[in-house]
Amino acid sequence: MNLRERLLPFLRWLPLQRQMVRADIVAGVTVAMVLIPQSMAYAQLAGMPAYYGLYAAFLPVIVGAMWGSSHQLATGPVAMVSLLTGSALAQFAAPGSEQFIALAILLALMVGVMELAMGLFRLGAIVNFLSHPVIVGFTNAAAIIIALSQFNKLLGVHSARSDRFLADVWDVMLRIGDTHWPTLAMGLLALAVMILVRRYRPLWPGVLIAVAITTTLSWTTDFERNTTASATEFRDPQVRNVIDSLTALTSRSNELRAEAAEKSADISTLSTSDGADHPRLIMLNADLEFLRLELRAIEAERKVRFTEVRRLRFTGVHETATTEFQLAGTVPPGTQADGQRWIISGIDNGRVLLSGGGEVVGAIPTGIPEPTLPQLKWDTLLKLLPTALIIALVGFMEAISIAKSMATRTKQRINPDQELIGQGLANIIGSLFQSFPVSGSFSRSAVNLATGAMTGLSSVVAGVIVLVTLLLFTPLLYHLPQAALAAIIILAVVNLVNFKAIKHAWQAHRHDGIAAIVTFVATLSFAPHLDNGILVGAALAIVLYLYRTMRPRVAVLGRHADGTLRDAQLFNLPTSEKLIAIRYDGSLFFANVPYFEDVILEQAARHPQARFILIVGDAINELDASGEEMIRHLAHRLHDNDVTMVFSGLKRQVLSVMENTGLHDIIGASNFHRTEDHALEAIARVLQDPAFDATYFPQRAATNTPAGD
Repeated sequence: MNLRERLLPFLRWLPLQRQMVRADIVAGVTVAMVLIPQSMAYAQLAGMPAYYGLYAAFLPVIVGAMWGSSHQLATGPVAMVSLLTGSALAQFAAPGSEQFIALAILLALMVGVMELAMGLFRLGAIVNFLSHPVIVGFTNAAAIIIALSQFNKLLGVHSARSDRFLADVWDVMLRIGDTHWPTLAMGLLALAVMILVRRYRPLWPGVLIAVAITTTLSWTTDFERNTTASATEFRDPQVRNVIDSLTALTSRSNELRAEAAEKSADISTLSTSDGADHPRLIMLNADLEFLRLELRAIEAERKVRFTEVRRLRFTGVHETATTEFQLAGTVPPGTQADGQRWIISGIDNGRVLLSGGGEVVGAIPTGIPEPTLPQLKWDTLLKLLPTALIIALVGFMEAISIAKSMATRTKQRINPDQELIGQGLANIIGSLFQSFPVSGSFSRSAVNLATGAMTGLSSVVAGVIVLVTLLLFTPLLYHLPQAALAAIIILAVVNLVNFKAIKHAWQAHRHDGIAAIVTFVATLSFAPHLDNGILVGAALAIVLYLYRTMRPRVAVLGRHADGTLRDAQLFNLPTSEKLIAIRYDGSLFFANVPYFEDVILEQAARHPQARFILIVGDAINELDASGEEMIRHLAHRLHDNDVTMVFSGLKRQVLSVMENTGLHDIIGASNFHRTEDHALEAIARVLQDPAFDATYFPQRAATNTPAGD
């Protein structure tokens, strides 16, 4: 690849042929039909208002395709990264709040910068620190968490997020009796449509069809049913008190936000005009910090009160000219009731907002946001740094694995470093237009490939269709039921649950199985803080790997009937008391040199008549300073006991270390041999001992039988 194509990789699409353009347009339109509803669903999974998914489905999709290396990889909002974003940021701000949105946009910028830096410095291999078993365990747990997190929307039961995800799920299960049946029916209808289309018409856009049907049904049946009321229209005095308290807290919160914005503006003005040494800056910063502390306390209290009142169900009664609201189940017999189930959905300007139906997406701003650089604050960057790194690694691993799996069919060469650059630029550019973190999507990439996409132009077409939707068609999405979005997410992640992969990891190696299981359990236990789960899994995988390297396989060798040297214990082979032959299957470095030394000394103690210890070193790939020092001392110690160390089959890099440090001369050039047979021949000539039974280690006879264990 020349310099121009490295800077502008999309030039590889040229020249565009008519057949390619036609195929890419068809694929792009098809992907867009899936992308639009999916992106809105994943935005809510990330704790963002649904329409922010459309922002993440516009420029990131285009940029990721133009600067990536895969022609079919579809970048944009994905379930895993969205869940990581929402769960990580929920500990810093309320989902959907202005502060939460600002943090999500900043997180996208940080993820993009990390991915871009790794790509520019060719650090794509760093993703290998997350082993496959860890990803398998994490993916299974995350898929279950994603599906369970949507149950409240599918049932129409309100659930406040907390730091204990499983407790939140249990709370929803306890309140299953409050299920809003029209909401459940809408979600099940969406699921049924998508499943049936996938089974009988797999080439049709099942997600779009489900969205179209449920949105139309929602609009024609007035599924939302919103109204407003004053606090005095609620008959229960305790409810009125809570509403009055919420109104006061909301008003005070708005006042504090206005004061904080004014203080921030004054600080910015003084810092610009007089520098950081202005005496008023200390007082202003202190005032701003107090305002923020009070605001956090009020928001926490407001959240508790709103969660309390949100769980209440009301019935409208008509005893006067106006409708009043009474707690469900307490309406006296004979009272005229409207038969609706009303819940409090919010408070705005002193008026109580009530919903008598199911939740819908609601109003979506028309157009695209103006480019704005996210606010960069050092303390915020530090607290988001671990999350950004995990999302960057997980997101890239997801993207590159998808790209490689498709490349096996298209025969395209994938460049991991270029893919990092593409994903990084997608997140950076997206953050300027209010996008949350994005990555490669398996489902949309599969649609892209299945519909014949030949270049990244298909993703450009999909992004343009999202832009047209933002400019012209957002009013059509107002009545889209939240239950339908929940159904889209559940169906999208159900294929990620794959317990056979955990079983396969266990069968491959017990340590891999342990890492997968521990990651799975830790991710579920730490939810919603999923980053802790994957960190535990990654740390355990590294520890288990180090444990394996600290105790590599060691075999005492004997002569097999086929003429090869094999594990004497495994094949029940006789050994000699005059000669100990040992094969060491591992590198010699600081972590395992004590083990190597213990093995040699143990064998020397078991065979006190042995004059030679042959180390078959074909599997020793590395020797560090600790290993060299240990062999030096071991050689001296054995020599003092009239035992000689002999090596065979050492690789060039190992011999170089010995030669550079003088160890080669200390042991003696005559004690290094290319093969174990050459070493045995030399030892036999030196021994010349009638007591040495030559049948145990005869010279190797010519044989076509391959060596092995």
